[in-house]
Amino acid sequence: MSTAEDAEWLRWVTKQFGSIAGEDKEIDLEEFKTALQVKESFFAERFFALFDSDGSGTISLEELLKALSLLVHGNETDKLRFLFQVYDVDGSGSIDLDELRLVLRWCLRESAIALPEERLGDLTLALFEAADKDHSGSITFEELKEELEGFPEVMENLTISAASWLKPPPPAERSRRPRYLTRVYWHNHRSKLACLGGYAGLNLLLFALAALRHASLGGWMTVARGCGQCLNFNCAFLAVLMLRRCLTWLRATPIAKVLPLDQHVFFHQLVGYVVLALAAVHTGAHIANFSRLARQDGHHALAEYLLSARPGVGGLGGTASQTGLALQGLLAAMLAFSSPCVRRSGHFEVFYWTHLSYISVWTLLILHGPHFWKWFVVPGCLFVLEKVVGLAWRRAGGLRIVEVNLLPSKVTHLVIERPQFFHYKPGDYVYLNIPAIATYEWHPFTISSAPEQQETLWLHIRSLGQWTNKLYEYFQQPESPSPEPKPLSRSLREKRCRRWAQVSTGLGETHRLCSIKCYIDGPYGTPTRRIFTSEHAVLIGAGIGITPFASILQSIMYRYRRRKQSCPSCHYSWCEDLRDEEMTLRKVDFIWINRDQKHFEWFISLLTKLEMEQAEQEPGGRFLEMHMYMTSALSKNDMKAIGLQMALDLLAAKEQRDSITGLRTRTQPGRPDWSKVFGKVAEEKRGKVQVFFCGSPALAKVIRAHCEHFGFRFFKENF
Repeated sequence: MSTAEDAEWLRWVTKQFGSIAGEDKEIDLEEFKTALQVKESFFAERFFALFDSDGSGTISLEELLKALSLLVHGNETDKLRFLFQVYDVDGSGSIDLDELRLVLRWCLRESAIALPEERLGDLTLALFEAADKDHSGSITFEELKEELEGFPEVMENLTISAASWLKPPPPAERSRRPRYLTRVYWHNHRSKLACLGGYAGLNLLLFALAALRHASLGGWMTVARGCGQCLNFNCAFLAVLMLRRCLTWLRATPIAKVLPLDQHVFFHQLVGYVVLALAAVHTGAHIANFSRLARQDGHHALAEYLLSARPGVGGLGGTASQTGLALQGLLAAMLAFSSPCVRRSGHFEVFYWTHLSYISVWTLLILHGPHFWKWFVVPGCLFVLEKVVGLAWRRAGGLRIVEVNLLPSKVTHLVIERPQFFHYKPGDYVYLNIPAIATYEWHPFTISSAPEQQETLWLHIRSLGQWTNKLYEYFQQPESPSPEPKPLSRSLREKRCRRWAQVSTGLGETHRLCSIKCYIDGPYGTPTRRIFTSEHAVLIGAGIGITPFASILQSIMYRYRRRKQSCPSCHYSWCEDLRDEEMTLRKVDFIWINRDQKHFEWFISLLTKLEMEQAEQEPGGRFLEMHMYMTSALSKNDMKAIGLQMALDLLAAKEQRDSITGLRTRTQPGRPDWSKVFGKVAEEKRGKVQVFFCGSPALAKVIRAHCEHFGFRFFKENF
């Protein structure tokens, strides 16, 4: 920091200290623990002891500033000396094996990593043997310094990751232009922006034509008729945007390159807001006109115009006013209960049942507007056809859930028998109905098994709402009713004979063989269908967001295996069934971000198999590269975790597998540095990069912004 910045920081720390210390001008251990935001007390006590230079049991402002100056302004040797003192628990001037084991045990707890005691011993021994250069049985400061010099990125940023009051305030960021005004944003969203412009232009044109046609009726009627014409179009367009079967079919046509089909949910929500706004203006204009007529008439009150049918007012039998008010109420309820705060707060059923009122809305629109049926006849017929096909498919014969695995973090893995003529693409999703959980509720879930898996379908469902929690709890019960089975293939019939057999593993996983009736509707396409036409695909899953990529990764390796067939004698390569245009992938980067260790257990067996397959097909190959991130783990430059991360690196290099996941890929602590991640992807130059993401909307915004910076195309799961 510059002199001015240093002075400002000192003033700021002094002020923060005063607010915490109180009247006694001293900070005790409990106040220090709270301010430092350390999970485990071991490191708080070690840091407190080192900050308390006079051993008084409290930290004064002078002691705090002295210690912080060393950590902020000190050189590498000063910081390493502080780190060494943290690890030297008994203060003997050297670190023995027991001390190192004790510190690493607390490092594991601080990073929320659970490893067996034997594994802790392996980590301790790996780090101790690497640092004890002279094999004296203890690690001196010089030996620790020599070992850390092999990690230059750690030496540059060594810190205690203190709370905000111990850190220098970040420099003020320069104001930047909003991303919506950048050239890159307009280039990457040109199809979406073009459709938005066309949509807005069409609404303006419809409004203008209707307003001109009824200009002689007065100002309020002109506005009302203009909005009414726009409502005719938008209410019919709402149905078009949710024709999932038609949209899935369109994804396989050249139209998919022009229209933003992946944004159909966004456009559906946007049109819903437009409909409500137009309806409010339309209703308001009519009320203003009725008020004018009531004043002129002198005999009829406004309430009479609104609540009683009058010939000539409009609508079937002059009921335009009544049907209009009913429509306004239904639309407002649908919009209110479809907000994210309702759908994602465990009240999905409220959204589901209020949204079913679209049937009443369309019926009232036909009664309310004399010309609405002309706009609605084509999309309405398509909508009804989709529903009939879906209903016929659902009820043609119920399927069976033949196996259930209850995974850590309340994830339910369903194994469902696959219908004979059920064809889907990797990343597609289905709507699932389980009468035993809720008779009329249908919920969308991504298929996590590959299309090449012929007998069964996999669904991985995380418990986040009422229905998903009921599902998990249902299969936790020791016994559940099981209806009579239908004829199945031999392998499935054998499984069913052992119905409700239960096996628990040491990983908190429970397997159950069962026979529960269910129905599925689909499959429906998603943006991830574009993956196989990419050149360099980056797949990013956050938590359960790995689900669509589980299917995709399996299918990619299946196709890659077929494409790599070769003669063992002359090494001539050929493919029998795969056309070149089916998969143009040159490189796949898979990034999985999880909060803690147990979340990785969902798909570790699958990822291990993929690593083994790639090692067999192409030893040392980099076609599929995995990147694992654990956000609860502290980074390598944190004094509370540096020893642990070094030990994990050393043991992974020795055993060729990661201690956290068991994969060959090393799990990285903390969150990804997207600038570095995408910078490395850009440097590889394996072709046009397309990024596919499934996870939280907040993280999607961050990744989208980085993709725009690097010129990568970004696709997000929407359903």
